[in-house]
Amino acid sequence: MSFDDKKHIRGQVLALKSFKKSRQLNCFADCSTTVSLAFRRCGANMTLAKQTLELWRGTMKEVGGKFGTGVLSYFKFLKWLLMFNIFSFLVNFGFITIPQLIYHPTPDIPAGVSFKGLEILTGAGYFSHTVMYYGGYSNKTQGTGGRSEYNMQLAYFFTVAAYMVLCGAALIYSMASSFRKKYVLADSGLGGAWQLLCSWDFSVTNEKAVRQRKNNLRIQLKAATLLLPFVVSLINLVVPLFYSLFKKIEHYSNPRMQVYAIIVRNVILKMSILGILCYYWMKDVANTFSCWESIVGQALYRLVIMDFLFIMLGSFFGEFLSNVIGTKCIQSLGVPEFDVARNVLDLIYAQTLAWIGIYFSPLLPVIQIIKFFILFYLKKVSLTLNCQPPRRAGRAAQMQTIFIAILFFPSFVGALSMVAYTVWILPPSDKCGPFRGLNTTFSAIQIWMDDLNRVDAFQWTVWIYQHVIRSEIFYFLISLIILVFIYIFRQITQGRQLLIILLRQQIVNVSSGELSGPTCLVHQSCCVRSGCVYVMMLLKCRSNIFS
Repeated sequence: MSFDDKKHIRGQVLALKSFKKSRQLNCFADCSTTVSLAFRRCGANMTLAKQTLELWRGTMKEVGGKFGTGVLSYFKFLKWLLMFNIFSFLVNFGFITIPQLIYHPTPDIPAGVSFKGLEILTGAGYFSHTVMYYGGYSNKTQGTGGRSEYNMQLAYFFTVAAYMVLCGAALIYSMASSFRKKYVLADSGLGGAWQLLCSWDFSVTNEKAVRQRKNNLRIQLKAATLLLPFVVSLINLVVPLFYSLFKKIEHYSNPRMQVYAIIVRNVILKMSILGILCYYWMKDVANTFSCWESIVGQALYRLVIMDFLFIMLGSFFGEFLSNVIGTKCIQSLGVPEFDVARNVLDLIYAQTLAWIGIYFSPLLPVIQIIKFFILFYLKKVSLTLNCQPPRRAGRAAQMQTIFIAILFFPSFVGALSMVAYTVWILPPSDKCGPFRGLNTTFSAIQIWMDDLNRVDAFQWTVWIYQHVIRSEIFYFLISLIILVFIYIFRQITQGRQLLIILLRQQIVNVSSGELSGPTCLVHQSCCVRSGCVYVMMLLKCRSNIFS
């Protein structure tokens, strides 16, 4: 066989191998394409199913289409707070309430106490002896021993602590994310005791008259119980409506300054009321009642209920009556607009009550969930029937960032301070609750650490607790790191804002034909000095302009 024949055969063999290899590659490419397409379709179907199951999606689109993004931001904010309370309920119910109900399914209800329906409004009576409040939980380690033991003290403490930490992290992340996207780129218990001790008519001796006198006294006590939340909610309703009248006499050059003034006034009002109430609870109630935590929980329950009732009244007086007056009586007033700022601040006040009550009433988020559900549809109907779209388009995105910031401070920070003061400073009740008999709530952690110190395998946990968690230096370093990050973030933000201004000026110069060579170089140096990552974009911009 000649050399040419061998060369020819070799070429045919190589061609056959290359053909088989290409077929294998084509088959692999086809398979990968098919699998990739299947995954894409699956992802698209999951996204579509998620959108279909998303809560209030259609209603949100309807509100946004008719009334704009400013009004829509209220309903988004309400939905966001609803998710907070659903998460709070799941955590508290799963780690605190369910273990209590498993080992103590029947609450210790005193003889003669039964559910009469008025408890829904007052939160007292039958509810006082259930797991609705702090006093309904045991201080014993549940179980029979071994791995089935469940320490209610630790569960109660860590559940509340974990929830507050997660809420704080979520608020910080949401606030930073919203800022980056929206700004850069675009009861009186003592009065009840006085009523009970001093209002009895000792001249009444007939049994029937005694019974009637008892019923009358009971009604008076319930009315006195509701007096404090009634007055607080009335102030929160009337004073903001009075503030809204200031815009008739105040003339701001910028409409946003008018909104900011209303926000500042309402925040000072609501936080001042809550501050006075917290001081009263911590100083007077905590030193007067044997199970003062449940008393505070009942007061917060009544405030939540009364706040809901007055929000409904606010919708009637603030929107319905305004619509009737503007269309029937004084037509120059016209149809009212939806007051986004006032309604969002009502939500922030309601959520502050829920955060404060997380320690005193673990199931208070249930009431908040029901309240927000009803409030969503109530406000939607009121908006549709009584309000008109805003005449001036506001910067809804930046307003949403401000609302999240207010929700974090002073709302969340104030509630966290209240709970922290209760946990670290105030002595718990001696006769009720999971921390009875301890000096403070935090003493449960110290007792736990003393138990772990006897086990060699957990020495590292004790070391972390003693040298890290209880160390002032640790918190000082954490604060220092946070301040450094805030400073860096602020510098980057200012640099990007400067860059955007320069880029806009550059666009103006390009459109007018006045762009010169050094302009983009100045932009590049400003971008580098500000710490931004847009150098390549500007270089590309320069090359495109001069090409």
